[in-house]
Amino acid sequence: MQATHPLAWRALALATLAFAGCFSVWTLYAVMGLNIKEQLALSATEYGFLLAAPILSGAILRLPLGQLADRYDARTLWLWLMLLLSPSLLLLPYVSSYLGYLTLGLWFGISGVSFTLGIRYVSDWFASGQQGLAMGLFGVGNAGVAITFVLVPLILAWFDWFWVGPIYAAGTLLLCLLFWLTAPKLTKINQQRSEAIPLTLLIRDARIWRFSLYYYFVFGSFLALLLWLPQYYMQAYAMDQQQAMAFTLFFVATSSMVRALGGWFADRYGGRAVNWSVFWVCIVCLFFLSYPPTTLIVHGLEKDVQLEIAMNVWWFTLLIFIIGVAQGFGRASVYKVIHDYYPHHMGSAGGFVAAIGALGGCTLPIVFGLAQDALGIVTGCFMILYGVLALCMITMFFANQAAQYQQKLAAARSDNFLLDEDPPV
Repeated sequence: MQATHPLAWRALALATLAFAGCFSVWTLYAVMGLNIKEQLALSATEYGFLLAAPILSGAILRLPLGQLADRYDARTLWLWLMLLLSPSLLLLPYVSSYLGYLTLGLWFGISGVSFTLGIRYVSDWFASGQQGLAMGLFGVGNAGVAITFVLVPLILAWFDWFWVGPIYAAGTLLLCLLFWLTAPKLTKINQQRSEAIPLTLLIRDARIWRFSLYYYFVFGSFLALLLWLPQYYMQAYAMDQQQAMAFTLFFVATSSMVRALGGWFADRYGGRAVNWSVFWVCIVCLFFLSYPPTTLIVHGLEKDVQLEIAMNVWWFTLLIFIIGVAQGFGRASVYKVIHDYYPHHMGSAGGFVAAIGALGGCTLPIVFGLAQDALGIVTGCFMILYGVLALCMITMFFANQAAQYQQKLAAARSDNFLLDEDPPV
């Protein structure tokens, strides 16, 4: 599509609403997990696996459904997804074992695929120059986790745990009905349909792996942090559950809402420049967050001097806020870059990147739990994120160097400074 469709903003608004609802289901264990952990006396590692269960199925299914979305109507696939999601929520009140929660988490984790379907659906409506803004506005649906942080405590205050699943199931079905009745459908003439990129070609494409690594940090670590932060606040700062949820909600809401602004910046200044700036901001913040609370004893001539090195809750929250805002910019800019390279394969390429990014939300909580159990250091999660980000920055640096070399080489050849063949004698 060369120009933005007249119904584009209506399609975007309804897609964002549907994505927010699905994302709230996908992250349901971010709130329920604390109660389940207390009820079943889970270790940090077991808790990490519990949080990872819905993220895992959502991540794995993003790739095949992204391939299908390039061939078939993403809107129809999305409707079927919401219908298939509802039974898992209806079964939630009847589960009481750790294995049962893991299994059910894998089922309602399919809601995470809504991002891939939404990206494919929304990208067809907008012109290339507005893709960053459109992807950023759609990504505001990440704030759907705020629905969970607010709605679940309200349900508990008015009813009890039994009603969480049924109320979410009813909401999902109502959202499905609204989307079916009001979300516009593109005609075949306007749809940018093409064959999906074969998985073998995606796997051999080094560029798509770089984009996936970037998204692993900007989205995967965001997802992991929104799942892990409530427990972190409770452990590191002795907060109760309600306080920890409130601080985490602040992180989630601000990071999600600035995504639209990040898309605008990516349209104006380029996705690569935005990504590089985001990484520098985050690595500085993670350097300070990684340092564990420390007591130093300096043996003086007359007496020992004790130094306490620790970050209070307000400085910690400020740094987390800065990281969240930077990640919001980064999530939008990565998809702007993807659209620049794969404009007609947002289902396949976008699904692949989304799958790897979501795996960050799956694997990182597990690694956080393993690090905490093994080291006994509460800031181990930020040490892990620092290492992941350092790898991203090294990869981007060498990729940029290679791209600049190719540009200079092409310019030299165009000016006949380098000839592909020897001149005739």
